[in-house]
Amino acid sequence: MGLCLANPTDKFVDRNALAIVPTPNPTQTWRPVPHIDVVDAVENAIANRGMTIESERFGLARDQQKMFGVITLARQNNPEWTRCIGIRNSHDQSFAAGICCGVSVLVCSNLCFGGEFVIKRRHTSGIDLFSMVEETIDAMTDSYISFEERLLNLHDEPVDDDYARIFIVKAAEYGAIPSCDILAVFNEFLKPRHNEFRERSMWSLMNAFTEIAHKYTPARFDTCNRKLTRLFALDGQPALT
Repeated sequence: MGLCLANPTDKFVDRNALAIVPTPNPTQTWRPVPHIDVVDAVENAIANRGMTIESERFGLARDQQKMFGVITLARQNNPEWTRCIGIRNSHDQSFAAGICCGVSVLVCSNLCFGGEFVIKRRHTSGIDLFSMVEETIDAMTDSYISFEERLLNLHDEPVDDDYARIFIVKAAEYGAIPSCDILAVFNEFLKPRHNEFRERSMWSLMNAFTEIAHKYTPARFDTCNRKLTRLFALDGQPALT
């Protein structure tokens, strides 16, 4: 499953490890949410809607201050991907608690997220985590439908080498990838390591990006996914020109 941890100090963990991570003391304006509470809230919302978790993976970064997770739901109808939910939380005020919808591309375990985080909430004193998660899981149904329709359309959009070059450079300019990875993404597009992506299309180009992104830190991977979502118009908005 496509959760990436690149720094030696980052580590994959299970729920038991999340449960014992200490939560900082709150202030008058900031109330940090325990990592395990975010995960449990998502699990409960999933179960309440009759969905089943197929697998899950979590990681801790920056001395346990940042938590990232991916929960994969039981297999849907499409043979190329499964629906998943991305989770993030922080104890150092570096980013808001968030949940997003996405898919895990089965052939290469790449992860594609369908837009900006569906919810982003700062850890204010008035945060209502459980209501926030319940509302978000309900809203994800429509997000999945539009996201998956766009993924299917990517298969039918042919791409030649010149367009791929331009698009990859634009992605670097937009901040989706660092400029040092422009050639790596282009080479992955030209000679993909998975035969399923040898047909030159926007689908194979997107997977060239996500394949290279495996080496990124969780925070960098998060930025890459969100930027690629916008570039490939996976968020239901018109593509950037």
